[in-house]
Amino acid sequence: MDYGRYKYEQTKKQQEAKKKQSTFQVKEIKVRPKTGDHDLQIKIGHIKRFIAKRDKVKVTVIFRGREITLSGLGKDLLERIVEATEEIAAVEQQPKFEGRTIVMILAPK
Repeated sequence: MDYGRYKYEQTKKQQEAKKKQSTFQVKEIKVRPKTGDHDLQIKIGHIKRFIAKRDKVKVTVIFRGREITLSGLGKDLLERIVEATEEIAAVEQQPKFEGRTIVMILAPK
């Protein structure tokens, strides 16, 4: 077998492997601790749509100014999001406090 034929077969194998790879993006949803119920339902709808497209979702609760004292509200908010999406999404990264934000990652089941 000559080198040209070998090189051709190698590129074909690489293309087949690339087709079979699963690709995903990480989408981000940002909420605040005092986000209203209706706004939260809209955000949950967006999360469900992203999960249906097989993307991961990074949910971020942002605290501004003195809202940092409301960290309990932020954790409750994330728990409500997990409960609303538990049938289609699994928590990949548990809620973690990073500075003035709490970050959690949801992945499709």
